[in-house]
Amino acid sequence: MDACIVGWGHSHFGRLPDSFESLIVQVTRAALDDAGICAGDVDAAWLGHYNSGFVPESFCSSLVLQADDGLRWKPVTRVENACATGSAAVFAALDAIEAGRARIALVVGAEKMTAVAGAETTRILASASYVSEEADRGLTFPGLFAGIARAYFQKYGDHAATLARIAAKNHANGVNNPYAHMRKDLGFEFCNTVSEQNPLIAAPLRKTDCSLVSDGAAALILADAATARTMRKAVRIRGRAQVNDFLPLSRHDMTSLQGPRRAWAQALAAARCSVRDLSLLEVHDCFTIAELLLYEALGLAPEGRGAEVLDSGLVYPGGGLPVNPSGGLKAKGHPIGATGVSMHVLAAMQLCGTAGAIQVESPRLAGVLNMGGSAVANYATILEATA
Repeated sequence: MDACIVGWGHSHFGRLPDSFESLIVQVTRAALDDAGICAGDVDAAWLGHYNSGFVPESFCSSLVLQADDGLRWKPVTRVENACATGSAAVFAALDAIEAGRARIALVVGAEKMTAVAGAETTRILASASYVSEEADRGLTFPGLFAGIARAYFQKYGDHAATLARIAAKNHANGVNNPYAHMRKDLGFEFCNTVSEQNPLIAAPLRKTDCSLVSDGAAALILADAATARTMRKAVRIRGRAQVNDFLPLSRHDMTSLQGPRRAWAQALAAARCSVRDLSLLEVHDCFTIAELLLYEALGLAPEGRGAEVLDSGLVYPGGGLPVNPSGGLKAKGHPIGATGVSMHVLAAMQLCGTAGAIQVESPRLAGVLNMGGSAVANYATILEATA
C-alpha cells in the first residue's frame, strides 16, 4: 500500500530560546494545519528524539499530545536510531500505514541540543559510537570522521580542497533557506584555510567541515494512497530501504560507505528508477567527507573520484542533480531527532514547488539518504511528485 506525505511543519534550526516541548508543539500544530486535518483524524504518532542527556525528559512520547487535546488517547511511540532517528520515525509510521494499521500518521522529530555545555554535547554524541573501542578511547565523532578522511586521502590523494568546496557549496545554499542555522556564504577560500576563525577540529577536518550543533524540530503527516487523493497535496513515497551495518568502525571499510550504498540500491530498486532519474538529493553531510563519500556510494561518481561531480557542476544549484539545496546539515544544522524528518519535509517541499529561494526547477523525483552513527543505521527514500 503506497503512502504519501500530505502536510508538514518545520521550525527554524539554530540556538533557539524555545524549549524541547515548545518545539514539538509548534511543528505538530503547523503540520496538522498544513495538511488541513484535525488532530482527531490522526490514527497514531511517532516522535523521533535522540536525547541521551540533552534534555531531562527521557519519557517524552506524550509531549506530542501537548499540541492538541484531540491527540489524547492516540498511540504515540518514541523512536531512536542515532543521527537517523528522524528517518526511523518516518519509516515506523510508513510501516503502520502499509500494514493497514493506520490511515493517517503524524511524525515529529525534535532535539534541544544547546542547553548543555560543549563538552557534554561531545560526550553525548560520542555515546552513539561503539563505546568500548571508540568513545572510551577518547574518540569523538569529529575524530572518527577525521580518521575516515585520512584513510580516503591516503588511498586517493589529498582532498582537503574538495571538502572545502563541499562546505562552501552548502553554506552558499543555506543562505536562501529560511530554516537554516547559518545563512552565510563563507566562500571557498575561508573554508579551505585553517585560521583562528576556522581551526582544525580533528585533522584534516576544519570547523567548516563539521555540521552544526542545533536546536530544532520538523513534523510531517503521512496518509495512505486513498486518503491522500482527497488531500490538498501529496508526495508519494515511491521506494525506501533501511540497512544496518556493524556498530564498530573497525569492521567497516569506511572509504566506501557500504551501508548507505546497499540501502540506496535497494531503495532505487523498489522505486524502479536510477539515480540519474532524480531531480535532487538531500544527503547526510554530518561532515564534508561524508558528502564526498556519498557521491560515490550513491552512484554519482566511481570510488575515489567524487570530486568530479563538483568539477562538472552536477551537484550545484542548476546542475543536473543538486545535492543539499537546503544547505544540508552543514548549513541548515543537525538537531539529531529532527534531521531525518527535516530532510523528508524539504524534499517534499521541492516536489510541490513550494521551496521558495532554494527551489529546484521542475523536480519529479527526490532522494533522501540519512545515516546514523558511522554509516551504521542507513535510511534511503525516493519521493515522487504526484501532480
